[in-house]
Amino acid sequence: MTTLALTVAGAVLIGVSLGLLGGGGSILAVPLLVYVAGLPAKEAIATSLLVVGATSAVGVLPHARAHRVRWRTGLVFGLAGMTGAYAGGRLAAFVPAGVLLTGFALMMLATAVAMIRGRRPVEGRPAPRELPTFRVVLDGVVVGLVTGLVGAGGGFLVVPALALLGGLPMPVAVGTSLVVIAMKSFAGLAGYLSDVHVDWGLAGAVTAAAVVGSLLGGRLAGRVPEDVLRRAFGWFVVAMGVFVLARQLPPVAGLALAILAVAGTVTVAVWGRRRRGHSGQQRLGRPVRQRIRTGVER
Repeated sequence: MTTLALTVAGAVLIGVSLGLLGGGGSILAVPLLVYVAGLPAKEAIATSLLVVGATSAVGVLPHARAHRVRWRTGLVFGLAGMTGAYAGGRLAAFVPAGVLLTGFALMMLATAVAMIRGRRPVEGRPAPRELPTFRVVLDGVVVGLVTGLVGAGGGFLVVPALALLGGLPMPVAVGTSLVVIAMKSFAGLAGYLSDVHVDWGLAGAVTAAAVVGSLLGGRLAGRVPEDVLRRAFGWFVVAMGVFVLARQLPPVAGLALAILAVAGTVTVAVWGRRRRGHSGQQRLGRPVRQRIRTGVER
């Protein structure tokens, strides 16, 4: 199979990831374009912003039809993110490519831990219709800056921000994140185009394949349980983060770091699950103890 065929096949997976998980497109796109298509790192980052932006714009359609998009939150987050993304794209011209990819990988691993652990459940608190504007703007600028610097569409940061901090259900966070990703990706691309050349033919072929995958992923998103979706997203980001980080280091150091990263993630995930289980037992046990103290039986 030729390099172009492999790149296009990988682009379908990029689209499925975006449509199903609301992120992960750039996590796949940057390594695909660097290690398979053979593009220089900064050209790959710029191209990934184009691919991910266009694919997200199309991929939001099935989520919108299923009412899994919070439009005000997404548009405000996206506008704030576009400002940060453009600035990040301009700043990237002064940062070595290896530093960008290493920072990209480390941020992926930190986000994966947060997704695998999940947020502690809060009883009696319904999922908000929209998030507070100030928080959305602040998170949007920060995530946008990272988007422009490392070429990440931001889904691996936006989805946790919406699901873990904002309290949106995972399927809604996925749909809303696609609006944000499309806006920030195009802004980050604008920042890159002043200094980086893009192979428009390759970018068009990869984008077309990714769009097909995103429509497929969007149809699958509503059929996957929320908890399974969140943890699958987390472990997917762990795998890609370890891969990218290992490629930036000597073989022995890369292997050792990969083992440590996986072991650390597993430890944190198990600890978080036990802690949530212990908290749940305490909540269940409290009414029983109260009934015993008052002598009331059901």
